[in-house]
Amino acid sequence: MTPVRIVLVDDHAMLRDGVRMVLEAQPGFEVVGTADNGYDAIQLIAELRPDIAILDVAMPGLNGLQATREIRNVSPETQVVILSMHEGEEYLREALRAGAAGYVLKRAAAKELVGAIQAVQRGASYLDPALTRTLISDYVRQVERADEAPDSLTERELEVLKLVAEGMTNRQIALKLNISIKTVQTHRANLMDKLNLHDRTEVVRYAIRRGLIQP
Repeated sequence: MTPVRIVLVDDHAMLRDGVRMVLEAQPGFEVVGTADNGYDAIQLIAELRPDIAILDVAMPGLNGLQATREIRNVSPETQVVILSMHEGEEYLREALRAGAAGYVLKRAAAKELVGAIQAVQRGASYLDPALTRTLISDYVRQVERADEAPDSLTERELEVLKLVAEGMTNRQIALKLNISIKTVQTHRANLMDKLNLHDRTEVVRYAIRRGLIQP
């Protein structure tokens, strides 16, 4: 069986060597190169075209998230797994936006990193279980805030929201409510800001979830 070819990038030599030992102890894994900064990593990956690149986030010069974007350009077939000490959702979001296929915490057991590599190699994505719990908790909080949100809308904003979700244009809403188009635009902007909605599709989904309109 062809081994999974891996490049390992971390600016801490001891950690890099330790991870390399863990990976090379796994059947079917081959560490074909290492680097200690993002710039060298991009050059090495462009040359070697590995299956997987494992990157730390915090590195001097070019950090792991910036390097991920470049790696996806110079070697699209290389899948990136971020190995990070950062548990904040903002780091995870930025890593996914940059094109990473996996995100594993450094404090996780070695089996998590191995599992991430195996999953990514199969074409799946992988998130550290601790981060998955965080994302679920954040989602629940967002839903709870959304459930409470109508109380923050004025009666007129709620009317406009319902009519927008029903597919009416600003002009049609203005005629129906006997107000100016500019006033409709103001109410629309205010309600979308309060509910953190960004387009009409999100307004429709919100209205359906709240029972304001039927699917």
